[in-house]
Amino acid sequence: MGKSRRFRVPKEPVQAEIRDLSHEGRGITEVDGKTVFVAGALPDETVTFLYRKRHRRYDDAAAQSIDRPSAQRIEPRCPHFGVCGGCSLQMLSSDDQIAFKQGVLLEQFRRFGKVTPETVLPPLRSAPWGYRRKARLGVKNVPAKGRVLVGFRERFSPFVADMRECHVLDPRVGFLLEDLSSLIAGLSQPDRVPQIEVSIGDNAVALVFRNLNPWTEADLTALTAFARQHDVQVWGQPGNESTVHPIWPEQPTLYYQPGDSNVRLDFLPTDFTQVNAEMNGRMLDLALEMLAPQAEERFLDLFCGLGNFSLPLARRCAHVVGVEGAASLVERARQNARANGIDNAEFHAADLAAEGVDQLPWLRQAFDGILLDPPRSGAAEVLPALAALAAPRIVYVSCNPATLARDAGTLVHEYGYHLRQAGVMDMFPHTAHVESIALFER
Repeated sequence: MGKSRRFRVPKEPVQAEIRDLSHEGRGITEVDGKTVFVAGALPDETVTFLYRKRHRRYDDAAAQSIDRPSAQRIEPRCPHFGVCGGCSLQMLSSDDQIAFKQGVLLEQFRRFGKVTPETVLPPLRSAPWGYRRKARLGVKNVPAKGRVLVGFRERFSPFVADMRECHVLDPRVGFLLEDLSSLIAGLSQPDRVPQIEVSIGDNAVALVFRNLNPWTEADLTALTAFARQHDVQVWGQPGNESTVHPIWPEQPTLYYQPGDSNVRLDFLPTDFTQVNAEMNGRMLDLALEMLAPQAEERFLDLFCGLGNFSLPLARRCAHVVGVEGAASLVERARQNARANGIDNAEFHAADLAAEGVDQLPWLRQAFDGILLDPPRSGAAEVLPALAALAAPRIVYVSCNPATLARDAGTLVHEYGYHLRQAGVMDMFPHTAHVESIALFER
């Protein structure tokens, strides 16, 4: 009983001064000696907040009113900001957001890796609005509101936010939410469509509708009419990803061309591709500049996906070996290599976190450079095998500055590499997500 009272969420609002910004983009304050993370608050502000959840060492809260705003605060562009959980930093200018992210990266290097890059790169930036090509939208029929909700989840809640528009999604979808709501409301079982996956290529917009029950003929007619009217591809997904199939058109294609690579990469709407196409192109160009491939050199690309880095790199060097955990993406990479007439790239499926990975034959060859783009958990398990290769340069693309910093510390302090360059890339404007890139040399 005592414990439940201890963690009971107070209902009374609290006023406090915000002293700092957390790595997740929330204001930090203290109440009765305990840290409180306040969503929507900025340093040097006085805010009134409401508690959302209590924990042993800290509490979560959300700003109810900004009583004394920071000089940095701006008016959020999106009318749903603060309710929708998709963005957390719209109250900061793009310049202030990127400065915050650069600070997070450098602080994580110091804290987790005990390293400092010799050169801090200027941030890579792109258009801050309408950039998002990949998303998973929740769908919920809410009779009390008289409509089907389509959008991201609410902040602090599993409920779908009541949204009419989204300014970070590609506008072909961001301003289609109300039409999607009307479409699903008119289907035979609007309660049985829980999700729409958005996947956009250079050539087309694809929408994958998760359907828990089979479509009726009337449903398929409505979906096809919607696809034609809005010039989008419509796909169905009655089960897992292997069940995804086109509804209209019958034989759709999706592809993108990263940067100035002159490589076309075909993909399925459920394949992993980068969220921000413009930033992906700039990131590719920077990674290639860092690797500085020569015509006679060999490279290893770990966590290679469908060939986003591997195939453009293969155009500039003698040979590339790409390795990826998802067999479906490895097959897509091989298909893309053939379609682009690239015969100096080979691809293998392997769990790079598994024991014995260093015994696989492709990880016992000589390479002039290594590129890795691991998941949020980082690349700690494969670092000993990479160190044994003694490649003169490693380019590390990261979606989590904490695990990049940890792995940087290992490469520098245990394996004799130098952290030559590092910087942030604004892959996800208006969120606290920090994408970064680093160059290590022996």
